[in-house]
Amino acid sequence: MTDQGDAPGGDESTATGRFERMTGAIKRSREERSAQRRAQRHAQEEADARESAEVAKEAAAEARESAESFALRLVNQFERLREERQEQLAAPEPVAAPKPVSRTDVPYGVELAAQWGWRFLVIVAAGFIIVRALGIISIVVIPLVIALLIAALVSPVVNGLARIGLKRSISALFVVIGVLVVIIAMLSFAGTQVANGFTDLAGQTVKALDEIRDWLINGPFNASETQIDTWLNTVQTTVEEWAAAYAANPFSRVSEVGGVALDVFAGLFIVLFSTYFFCAEGERIWGWLVRLAPRAARSRMDSSGRVAWVSLTQFTRATVIVAAVDAVGIMIIAAALQVPFVVAIGVLVFLSSFVPLVGATVAGAVAVLVALVSQGPLTALLMLGGVILVQQLEAHGLQPFLLGRWVRVHPLGVILSVATGIVLGGVAGALVAVPLVAALNAVANHLNAAPVPAPAADNRAGLRPDGPSTPPPSGPPPSSPPPPSPGADGA
Repeated sequence: MTDQGDAPGGDESTATGRFERMTGAIKRSREERSAQRRAQRHAQEEADARESAEVAKEAAAEARESAESFALRLVNQFERLREERQEQLAAPEPVAAPKPVSRTDVPYGVELAAQWGWRFLVIVAAGFIIVRALGIISIVVIPLVIALLIAALVSPVVNGLARIGLKRSISALFVVIGVLVVIIAMLSFAGTQVANGFTDLAGQTVKALDEIRDWLINGPFNASETQIDTWLNTVQTTVEEWAAAYAANPFSRVSEVGGVALDVFAGLFIVLFSTYFFCAEGERIWGWLVRLAPRAARSRMDSSGRVAWVSLTQFTRATVIVAAVDAVGIMIIAAALQVPFVVAIGVLVFLSSFVPLVGATVAGAVAVLVALVSQGPLTALLMLGGVILVQQLEAHGLQPFLLGRWVRVHPLGVILSVATGIVLGGVAGALVAVPLVAALNAVANHLNAAPVPAPAADNRAGLRPDGPSTPPPSGPPPSSPPPPSPGADGA
């Protein structure tokens, strides 16, 4: 009985002992893991400390080397200063006698002047050859320039027609035909008015000549009838000699007239076709010209051409506005004074105003002469005052307002360019001189202000392989490319 009652108590003690042994083992394993982690952290801290000590040693060594190198440089600098000071304190060497100049020795100023001189002669010779070559083919060059001016004027109309859906070739054709019709209508209307009033003007001319004859006899000059008859006989003799020479060799005169007519017809043909192609395919033509240049210069050539086109376009539009204002002003004054051929005078003033300075003066003189012949000296004086008033308002008010910010050409440059154009190309040279100078001035300012593009490895000029690039960002963007770009308004 006693053994059976003690058996459960022994089992319980055995289970308790097992549990305690298991708990103790768990605690011992946990303590061992904690000890291992503490040992690992301690080892890591020791490694970090060793690494920090090595870095500090390296920094100290570098600092020592830097200090030693600085001290060495300082010592060397002091040594050089001491040597230089000793050389300065030493006795100067005796100066050698100047070497006599031989015939082969040339002063530097003379040599520099000679170098500039032969370069200047080469530039002048090249310019002379270019001008002579252009003079030989002036029958082609002058119409091309006139076509370029017309294209610069009508390019906005072509661009507007292209924007509304019309093909650019058709738009250019309509614009060219329209310009031709307007010019023919102006000249026809003016010619009809002159033809209708020519008879009356002839009678008034005879009467005016008689009045001038009486004024010369009875006026302040006190000329005698014999002197006036002598002057008239001289003029009559000159006219008769010219008529006799013409009658003696009429074929040469006819050939000259025929040659002039042929040149005018050829020039008109070139102007019409060039204007059409400039308006229709201007961008393609300009791209072909740019691709003829070296690859490194294409970008600057493209941007310079576009700047020149902007300047040319602005100059042409401003000139048309100024010419129209001059023509309308002088027509109003002529109509108020009842001078005949009002429309013809307006057309003449409008067309001649495209030649700066000279054209307006000649047209005003013609208007004053017509007033003198038709209405007398008083009306001629009033007409002269009106012409001078219109030209002064245009020169001091309208031109500076329109051309002051666009075409920055000094008045002296305008006068010299017109004079040079008259000497080299006559009226046509005077017509294209100022636009050419304005374009060259704009290109020179652009090239001086634009940065030089940096060359690249594969594409040094920054161009696409198939055409010219867009202009660099310096300066204001042009409104239209040179010549008019097909299907686009701007660059």
